[in-house]
Amino acid sequence: MAKFKGDIVINTERCKGCEVCVAACPFSVIAMAKEVNSKGYHFAMKVNAECTGCTNCAVVCPDGVITVYRAKVTAE
Repeated sequence: MAKFKGDIVINTERCKGCEVCVAACPFSVIAMAKEVNSKGYHFAMKVNAECTGCTNCAVVCPDGVITVYRAKVTAE
């Protein structure tokens, strides 16, 4: 089975802080920031490097603010 390494980019200005992505992430990669964006919402942010690129967060995001990148990891 292939292993994948992922990364996410969150558009923090468009995030409305619904927290759906936090619940959807199986590796606790996402948490809510204590700070607020220019619209006054606490936004989602990446808090660790455990992302596998599963895309759960992007699929459930109602505002489409999460972009997922995924690369296959090859054994050496």
